[in-house]
Amino acid sequence: MPSGSRSSFRPLAWVALACLVVPMFASYYFDDMFSSISYLFENPSMTALGWNSADYGLYAGGYSVLCVFGGLVLCGILLDKWGVRITGTIFVAMMVLGAGTVLYALLHGGSHSLRIAYAGCMLFGLGSEIAGTAVTRSIAKWFRGGPMALAMGLQLAIARLGTAFALVLSPRIVAQVDGHVYSLAETARPAVFGMGLMAAGLILWAFFVALDARADRNAAVAAPEASKEEPFRLSDVLKVLSNKNFWLLGLLCVLFYSSIIAFKKFAGAILVPRFDIPASAAGWMVSMLPFSTVIFAPLFGMLVDRKGRGTRWMVLGSLLALAAHLLLAFAPQGVPFWGYLAMVFLGFGYSLVPAALWPSVPKIVPDKVLGTTFALIYWVQNLGLLSFKMLAGFVLEGASSREASSWLSGPVSVELMFTALCVAAVAVAFIFARTSDRNPSLRLDAPSA
Repeated sequence: MPSGSRSSFRPLAWVALACLVVPMFASYYFDDMFSSISYLFENPSMTALGWNSADYGLYAGGYSVLCVFGGLVLCGILLDKWGVRITGTIFVAMMVLGAGTVLYALLHGGSHSLRIAYAGCMLFGLGSEIAGTAVTRSIAKWFRGGPMALAMGLQLAIARLGTAFALVLSPRIVAQVDGHVYSLAETARPAVFGMGLMAAGLILWAFFVALDARADRNAAVAAPEASKEEPFRLSDVLKVLSNKNFWLLGLLCVLFYSSIIAFKKFAGAILVPRFDIPASAAGWMVSMLPFSTVIFAPLFGMLVDRKGRGTRWMVLGSLLALAAHLLLAFAPQGVPFWGYLAMVFLGFGYSLVPAALWPSVPKIVPDKVLGTTFALIYWVQNLGLLSFKMLAGFVLEGASSREASSWLSGPVSVELMFTALCVAAVAVAFIFARTSDRNPSLRLDAPSA
């Protein structure tokens, strides 16, 4: 299938998209399965697993370790050299293997449970990120010349529905009971369900591989010369790294996503004490983030396709995230309304920025390095996520020793960190918008459909 012509888009792309979204749904669910019940780890005596908040933060940070230390970049290069079918299959399988390792650690417990779960989370993280890169690159390929931003918005929306599912389901299958010590089996229930989703994702990925291979064969027969792509060279990586627009997008990505994804990891530990609500209510409150993207990410994607102005939407989305974290940090204690309002702002921002950011990547680099570029941006993103997840855990753990009457409680301390990230994200978004104005040939703010 020619990747550079407008005729590359075809209606069968919607079938391909339907197959691609399920592995991502499973990945997002598994990654966020403890977010709304993170209070379990505030005291090691609450579970037979025996983890505290710092242990949980360490485990959550394991997602990004292999990604940060070269794995994501190397695998992104392999994605461009071997293609999405081979590379994607390897790393979808790694994602499932890592999830299975985490489940094993949760079910068996013991003194080595954290190490085993950490190793599993590392495998799961690298597998998920490369699988996500393969999915994004596949969408760019199948929807070239068509509604690419809409397709990416739909993929993002359905994937984040996995997060919403985790946030709402986990407090129900691991119910909050005061004074109860949760067994290994009880703690592992969200992971057991997640493995079922992983199995479904693996099956549909296999179906996509067959569909993609057939489409490439048909394209090669119909237009042998047009179906040939310029070969990837390692020197192309240096060209990506010297592209200032790549660094602006990467920096915006790490700042913006860290302020939301790291927040979600500790949502229960932040929202429950800040607004005096039970864990189930906190789960519903934070689930507004992914639920809002189910509706608004595709709508904003269509807006970017038809109206353009993508860099302006990035600025607006970053400002909304900043407003949300300011509310979470400084709103009156014990008034849930402010928490819900913050989630509204954060949900809009969480839809606006990605809907404009990801379709901008194919505009700043050639197709032959698209997988490498996405992987490099994800690498920068994971570098921040690794740091800020762990930092958030240590901040909460350190603040637990303060007096309850202290204004600078653990939740407020963490929110000040997220606020600072959002301030920096707004600044980078403004710079990128100025760059778009000065380089109209990139068509960063132009309609694409």
